[in-house]
Order: sequence, then structure tokens, then C-alpha cells
Amino acid sequence: MPENYTQETWQKLKEAVEAIQNSTSIKYNLEELYQVSLLTCSPPRGNTFITKLSFLTLFFLSPQAVENLCSHKISAKLYKQLRAVCEDHIKKYLFLNVVHTDALDSVLFLKKIDKCWQDHCRQMIMIRSIFLFLDRTYVLQNSMLPSIWDMGLELFRFYIISDLKVQCKTIDGILLLIEMERNGEAIDRTLLRSLLSMLSDLQIYQDSFEQRFLEETNRLYAAEGQRLMQERELLGEHLTTTLQKGLTHLLDENRIQDLSLLYQLFSRVRGGVQVLLQHWIEYIKAFGSTIVINPEKDKTMVQELLDFKDKVDHVIDICFIKNEKFVNAMKEAFETFINKRPNKPAELIAKHVDSKLRAGNKEATDEELEKMLDKIMIIFRFIYGKDVFEAFYKKDLAKRLLVGKSASVDAEKSMLSKLKHECGAAFTSKLEGMFKDMELSKDIMVQFKQYMQCQNIPGNIELTVNILTMGYWPTYVPMEVHLPAEGKKELQVSLFQTLVLLMFNEGEEFTLEEIKLATGIEDSELRRTLQSLACGKARVITKIPKSKDVEDGDKFSCNDDFRHKLFRIKINQIQMKETVEEQASTTERVYQDRQYQIDAAIVRIMKMRKTLSHNLLMSEVYNQLKFPVKPADLKKRIESLIDRDYMERDKENPNQYNYVA
Repeated sequence: MPENYTQETWQKLKEAVEAIQNSTSIKYNLEELYQVSLLTCSPPRGNTFITKLSFLTLFFLSPQAVENLCSHKISAKLYKQLRAVCEDHIKKYLFLNVVHTDALDSVLFLKKIDKCWQDHCRQMIMIRSIFLFLDRTYVLQNSMLPSIWDMGLELFRFYIISDLKVQCKTIDGILLLIEMERNGEAIDRTLLRSLLSMLSDLQIYQDSFEQRFLEETNRLYAAEGQRLMQERELLGEHLTTTLQKGLTHLLDENRIQDLSLLYQLFSRVRGGVQVLLQHWIEYIKAFGSTIVINPEKDKTMVQELLDFKDKVDHVIDICFIKNEKFVNAMKEAFETFINKRPNKPAELIAKHVDSKLRAGNKEATDEELEKMLDKIMIIFRFIYGKDVFEAFYKKDLAKRLLVGKSASVDAEKSMLSKLKHECGAAFTSKLEGMFKDMELSKDIMVQFKQYMQCQNIPGNIELTVNILTMGYWPTYVPMEVHLPAEGKKELQVSLFQTLVLLMFNEGEEFTLEEIKLATGIEDSELRRTLQSLACGKARVITKIPKSKDVEDGDKFSCNDDFRHKLFRIKINQIQMKETVEEQASTTERVYQDRQYQIDAAIVRIMKMRKTLSHNLLMSEVYNQLKFPVKPADLKKRIESLIDRDYMERDKENPNQYNYVA
């Protein structure tokens, strides 16, 4: 071995280690390092610098030098020298770099510690690669010596982490990060993971950190548990009181965010959702009853019901997270309060539909009208008296079809389809028949007009006739009138308007009583007819005195000054308002229809069962009927059927009935 080889080789290895530790360059060319590995020494040629980017080359050459030194029995000295270099670097550089950080806050201090640890680990990996032969031979054969990697951990633990001030600040900082995350704050999880891994690698996790971490965790869960118990006890004792005072107020003011918080709070308490559900039902029933029961709200009842339904649906979707229990409870509550007033809601819903489907309704587009009808059908599902709805809907539909006041045939048929889907084909069979009659009448009138054109019959009277099936259409009270002599006019008017106008062929001025006596038109209908002729847009007659309404003693004369730019003038008839008598007649007709349905249901059940007790018969009849019926009314129908020999009481048991074949 060349003279001074050991000293020169170690000096170069030392400089290589220090270059790794300090991330600096070394002043050797590659050829010289290579010659070291070949046990030769040659003078350097030039001043070539190997920067820190040439470390990979160094790692491939330096291990040969280490192997040469170990082969010459100086491994123990080499190990001690290497340990001394590493120890000196940690004491002079790393420790001072960490200790002089008192002014830094916890997070910045932790980042400083983590950087020192990461740098140290990276350096020890590179150093171990250079001294790998020493680590795998001499160190491995001496069990009392730590490996080069373990030596680096030991030095870092002894000089850095074992320092009481550094260790306390590090552990306090880690616990602070964990507490911040538990409180919902965003932290650097990569930093936390790296520091915990450092404590584990340095074997101080269990002795220095774990006990404090468990104590802090235990304290946290104890405090949270105590807080949760207090919260539940506080809320659990005042569930009902809280809802009685606050729920109605929150719902009335539509405070969506507060209602959401209320639901979340009650969801965390055992039985809280059930209590909230019960008060939810009571609120819907109470608020809905104020809409339905008060007769003064009849004009706005249906619209208020629709608005209220939209409101509770929104609360369920947003605040109660579409909880199925709240949806079902809402449906039951609606069904309860809307039927507290029998028949009237059904009648008003039918009239509301009529107002939306009537021509002249400019409130909505076709899409909006369709959505509106869907909402009305949801309310319709809740009512028991669907036969009442059918009676009034059919009467209004007849007026729209016969007078041509329907806004849209598509909308009419869409509504009919919805009713059929909801109530079945039997419910809409007569309504569908009305549409078929109108289509058939239209086809016949087209054929009639074509026939008249072919006959060349003089005259230009416009005549429209509808052929109607009696069982499909509602009936009206017949009126008797006196028809005058025939005549020709250029006015497009109704029959009643024609009768009034033709009177002025016989005279220039007439009183209300004279016109009534001559035409025989019913008083209220005559007043509407005169109002359309004298007070409308086309005033073909004049009224004295001038006013919007027709009063007793008013006089009427032909308007000689009437002018109009159109050749054919249509004078609209003022829509006849539904009278109290008509309402009573419709209601009476519904009552009669219900009696027939009750009789049919009883006979159908008795024919199938032959013998049945009173209570079972009542129960089965209730199940078959689609409308509510009072027990007293049902008993009357049973007595009527007994009188008509459809059934009889059992001779031995008066509470039992037998079918009479």
C-alpha cells in the first residue's frame, strides 16, 4: 500500500461526507478519485470541480476506497472517524440551526424540525451508500455497534430530539396540529404524518408522545361527551315546549335556514324527530283548517291550498331532507283538514279548474297551465266527495263546450286524462262522451253546410246545432218563450237577444215589464240579456236612465245612432252566474246519485254473501263507497231496501240480514 494512503484516502472520504452534509462541491477531479480506488496516486491535472451534481459518480467510486481501507484492518478506526464527522456536523450545524428558533411559532418550528429531519435522512442514505462495505462487514460482525443508519438516528435523537426544549416544543406543536384538525381547521397533514413517522423512527413515540396524546384525546372525548350529554338533557326536557313556542312562528315566516337547523338538532336527540313530526301534523291541520272552514275565504280557498301545499313541500325538501315520514304525515294532515267541510272544497276545486280552462284566461302559457293542473290534481286526491267534483266539473265543462269558451282542447283532454288516471274509466266515461258528442256534431254541421251549398237555398242565416246524448250532459230547467214573426238581421246574437230585438219591429220604446210580458223570458235572464244589448260594447238599444245595471222601471228604445265598422256584428251574451237554485239542484242531484250507489253496493254485497250481520254489512259498504256517508243515512237505505223486498231481517236475530232472491 502506498505511503500515507490511509490518511489521504480518509481525507478525501471525509471531504466527500462533508460535501454531502453541507451540500457543497469538492475540489477533486474524477481521475484522481478513480486512482484512489486503484491504490495509485497521480498528481491532479487541472482544477476540475466536482459539484454536488457529481455525487452519483462519487458514490460509485468511493466505495472501492472504503473496501480497500477495510481490507487493511483499519475498519474500527474508519467507523470511529465516520461517527465523529457525523456527530460533529449534528452538533455544530443541525443543533444550532434548531435551537435558534425561539421566535418562530409552533407551525413554523415544526416545519424547521421536519426539514432538518428530512435533510439528515437524505444525507445518511447517501453516506451509507459510500460506506456500504464497512456497514455490511465490520459493523455487521460487531453486534454491539449500531449500523451506519442507526448511528445517524441515534445521533439525531441524542443531540436534537432529546433536548428538553426542542422535544417539548415539537410534541406541543404536533398536539396543537391535531387539536386544530379536530376543531375543523385545515392543517398540513403531510407535515403531521412526517413528524409522527420521525418520532416512531427515533423510538421516542411511545415514551414521549403517546402518553400525552392519549391524555389529550381522553380529555377531548370527556369534554365532548359531557357537552353532548348536557345538550341532550337540555333539549330532551324541553322538546315540546320548544316546538310549541317556536315551530309555528318559524313556519309562518318561512324561515328555511332556521327550520333546517331545528331538524338537525332534533335528529340528534332520541325521540326528537317523532315529537317534531307530531307538531308538524298539528300545524298543517290547524293552518289548513283556517283556509277551508271559513266561508269568507271561498273565493281564494283553492289558490291558498295550492300555495300552502307548495310551501310545505319546499320545507320537506330543504329542511327535512325529504324524510318519508314527514311526506306521509303531510298527506294525512291534508286529507284530514280538507274534508272537515264536506262537499264545498270539491265544488270550489271544480270551479277553479273551470276558471283556468275557460277562454280568455291569459294568466299562463300551455306549460304553466299543465303544471297548474298537476298541482290541482294533487289537492283533488285528498277530497272524499269526488262525485261532487264530477257534478260541478261536468256542468262547467258543458258550458265551455257548448258556448265555445274552452281555452284549449288539448288542455281539456289533458285534464280528462288526469281524472281518468286518478279515478278510473268509470269516473270519466260521461265526460268523454261529451267530447265525442261535440266532435260528432261538428262533423254533422260540416256535412249540413255542404248540403245547403249544393241546394242553392237562399239566405245567409248562420245556424249551429249540437246533437247531445242525454245521459252524458247535465239537465237544465226548461223555459217557455213567445216567438215573434220571422225576420232577417245582420246581428249575430243569442236566442234571447233575438227575441228582445225583434220587439222593436212592433214599437219604438218598451219598459222592462213590457218586454218581460211579451217574451216570457225569466227575470234574471232578461236583465242579463238587456244588459248585453244596452250596456255592452255593441249598444244596439239605449237604456233610460243610463247605468250599468238593469233596474225596474228602466225604458229601452232602438239606438238609431248605432254605428259599427263590421258587416256582421257579434253581441256577446253576459255569462250567466250560477244561482243558488242551481247550486242546490246540483247538490241534490249528487245526493240522489249517492243514494243509488249506496243501494247498489248493499244489494251487491248481500247477493254475494246471502247472510250478513249489521256491523259487517256497514263495514263492507264503507269499503266499497268512494265518498263519506253517515251511519244514519246508511241505515235509512237498508230500511228502504227491506221495504222494497231486496232483503229482510232474520227472524231469530234482528241484527242480521238475509238476501231475498
